[in-house]
Amino acid sequence: MIFKLSDLEGIKAGKITLAFRKWKKPTVRKGSLIRTEIAVVEISDVSEISLTGITDRDAVSAGFDSAESLLKSLNKVNEGTIYKIKVHYYSEDPRIALRGQTTLTENDFQLLKKKLERLDSHDKAGPWTLTVLKTIRDNPKLRAADLADKLNRKKDELKINIRKLKNLGLTTSHEVGYTISPLGEHFLNRRHG
Repeated sequence: MIFKLSDLEGIKAGKITLAFRKWKKPTVRKGSLIRTEIAVVEISDVSEISLTGITDRDAVSAGFDSAESLLKSLNKVNEGTIYKIKVHYYSEDPRIALRGQTTLTENDFQLLKKKLERLDSHDKAGPWTLTVLKTIRDNPKLRAADLADKLNRKKDELKINIRKLKNLGLTTSHEVGYTISPLGEHFLNRRHG
């Protein structure tokens, strides 16, 4: 489940407590924890709701001005059931502190290197981690589709791989594109330095 940065800030501040999505089937369930760019968000309930069941109060709790503006957003998706999702701030994203690291012990460096080698060895297309990291470093905030073209990879597969790098603290996602984190920069410099 993806949230806009402004919605995440609202969730973290306690101003946004609901989200609405139109899906063929739910992609989250009650009790799910979602790691996002700025926080871990907990899903405390997921229920189906009809268009007519959405109130202005619900819309405001989801960060919209009115039910009408929320419905306009939901109607951009042609098919699916509407779900009302209760959300709240759970904790800071532990990857934030990890991404900000600018030094690694020799042991931590070798461990991270082995994790990347493992990711490379499990990919049918062959080694990709260093190439992707360097391309992100050299093309900050490039759209995923353009990054995929540059790397001659499928966009959806690339996004999954970048998420793996993000989970290791090496990249940062933005509303558009990605950047390399301070940890990622340190790793690349040390890897080739």
